[in-house]
Amino acid sequence: MTAPPETIENHAARGVLALRWPDGRMAALTHARLRAACPCSECRARRRAGFTVDADDGVRLAAIEPVGAYALNLAFSDGHRRGIYPYEMLATFA
Repeated sequence: MTAPPETIENHAARGVLALRWPDGRMAALTHARLRAACPCSECRARRRAGFTVDADDGVRLAAIEPVGAYALNLAFSDGHRRGIYPYEMLATFA
């Protein structure tokens, strides 16, 4: 299990979520990239069916909520709010 980030900073104006991991790695993930990579069942089913999950560059994180000690639930300005992003998944983006 991947340890949670030491810091989580949402730079809403730039559309970037910045994470600093315990081993010192930094990740600057765009909100659009996170939306396009949504791991919810609906988005996974779209990708399995050969479709992409479209994410406009203007999409922004509307809310960030921890899910236990293993993930973040990210809600987006386009109304999508079902994606639970495990830290293990987010760490692969670093």
